[in-house]
Amino acid sequence: VTAGTVRGNLPGEHNRMNALAALAAAEHVGVPAAQGIEALSRFAGVKRRMELRGTVNGIKVYDDFAHHPTAIATTLEGLRRQVGPARILAVLEPRSNTMKLGTMAARLPEALADADLVFCFGAHSGKHALGWNPAEVLAPLGDRASSYDDIGALVAAVAGAARPGDQVLVMSNGGFGGVHGKLLDALQARG
Repeated sequence: VTAGTVRGNLPGEHNRMNALAALAAAEHVGVPAAQGIEALSRFAGVKRRMELRGTVNGIKVYDDFAHHPTAIATTLEGLRRQVGPARILAVLEPRSNTMKLGTMAARLPEALADADLVFCFGAHSGKHALGWNPAEVLAPLGDRASSYDDIGALVAAVAGAARPGDQVLVMSNGGFGGVHGKLLDALQARG
């Protein structure tokens, strides 16, 4: 039995599953399905979940909290469904404790399969240093992937590669050194 269709702009299987769970929970406490569907259709999302941070010269820059291979894969899959053949530039900071240790690093190439280009940041020292080499881990992606230990160099590389129509998806569970604003500024300066 179909109660209706949710219309929204949150891509990805994980968002569909969350929407279904929310509707089921609401119905369980007495909210009619039609009312839940209508409310969910107006839901604009939460910060750091495919949050559009800005558009410069036709290049969209998104922020997403995806920080482990499963979340990265589902986020990219959802964006790919949304944008079709448009290029996706994935900008990744493996920052969670398990990612810094390398526990799931071997799963990253497969998780990043829907990205056209991958830019990975990995500090060599300090609090956010990685215990593994991003260039080695991402080698299966060939020349589609590059790694950086300097945010300025990463920003310059992404801004240099981006072209109108591209979707730049920044994924981290931290502040990532303000990379979103730096990317938008670099794209604006490039003209």
